[in-house]
Amino acid sequence: MKLRSTALVKGFRQSAPYVNAHSGKTIIIMLGGEAIADRNFSNIVNDIALLNSLGLRIVVVYGARPQISHLLTSQGYSTPYHNGVRVTDERALELVKQAAGQLQLDITARFSMGLNNTPMAGAQINVVSGNFIIAQPLGIDEGIDYCHSGRIRRIDADGIHRQLDQHSIVLLGPVASSVTGECFNLTSEEVATQLAIRLKADKLIGFCSEQGVLSEQGEVASELLPNEAEMALQRLVDADDDECGTARFLRGAITACRAGVPRSHLISYKEDGALIQELFSLDGIGTQIVMASAEKVHTAGIDDIGGILELIYPLEQEGILVRRSREQLEQEIERFTIVERDGLIIACAALYPFPEEKMAEMACVAVHPDFRDGDRGALLLNRLRMQAKEQGLKQLFVLTTRSLHWFREQGFIETDVEQLPMAKKALYNFQRKSKILTLTL
Repeated sequence: MKLRSTALVKGFRQSAPYVNAHSGKTIIIMLGGEAIADRNFSNIVNDIALLNSLGLRIVVVYGARPQISHLLTSQGYSTPYHNGVRVTDERALELVKQAAGQLQLDITARFSMGLNNTPMAGAQINVVSGNFIIAQPLGIDEGIDYCHSGRIRRIDADGIHRQLDQHSIVLLGPVASSVTGECFNLTSEEVATQLAIRLKADKLIGFCSEQGVLSEQGEVASELLPNEAEMALQRLVDADDDECGTARFLRGAITACRAGVPRSHLISYKEDGALIQELFSLDGIGTQIVMASAEKVHTAGIDDIGGILELIYPLEQEGILVRRSREQLEQEIERFTIVERDGLIIACAALYPFPEEKMAEMACVAVHPDFRDGDRGALLLNRLRMQAKEQGLKQLFVLTTRSLHWFREQGFIETDVEQLPMAKKALYNFQRKSKILTLTL
């Protein structure tokens, strides 16, 4: 008899809201030459193909820095860098075009695989490349002539959107032509960043050797605001440390974020499935750079009823919470405060005032099991405490069967039934034997 695995079912259910949330969204994926050279690259391609099949609109921007350097070395030729940009003369440009062209063919070939041993067996994926970007020379800076190193002059956003509307993957590299018919070597970071801005993309995704931005303690920062990302970037610059490509991505992500791109993600190209885990799991796996926190605390509305029911149902089954019907929730929805992350309700609590006694009940407190290590409960408590104060109430009380110690840690004091408001005292369920705790506001 085969064993049934609930892990697969749980994971599939948890990813469902993200599948719906990401469908139809435009994402720019920046693949540095280091990621392409890694042995995990074939898995990354398969995951990008999977995203395409789920309805995401994808532009892939590839870099070729290590491949160009290798080709230059093999030819016994070297090029200087100025302010982090390769100075590309005539001879170097030919090798740049050779390396970039080879990568374009290789990447396109990988997306064209329809073999039975790939996750996307039988899928038909159209990969489109073209002259969507018009370049211009960088010119001369501090006496240094960049020659054929350039920057973006214009992007044919409408043309790219037409290809995305046809469910094609748009593939663009670091070489673009100018209005005079010349070719220029661009940085993949600038290409990806400007595409994200001008296409009004929903996400910019980059790969580096680490699983995101590391703190000074060596831990992955799950979320950074632009000013925090700038501090992390400065640490890398001061340490002259950008072997993994984090600094190059951060520069672009900060620019994109401040120009209106909602989120930029940085993940590892070494870990199989990192892209899927980042986009389709509750807490992600890498680092997000965002203009505002991914979590929002606000008063619930009618559209939130389904999410609240899904959150509290397991606790009702265990007898931790008193069962509430959808009809009851519809009538009381404005009493609920929720914590929302990526469209998913991960915590909730309700405030029921008793004005005559200057008291209020904090009820239906629930936090998603995957987020209980944070401070969401305390966040909701503070929000409800402020609401009660604004209503001129003096005391907050709770009835609990399992969370006695947590409420004590928040300053609640255990009391008895006689201290409850008259209306609540009449409804007290002596069979549940809930503990009663109060907090003076």
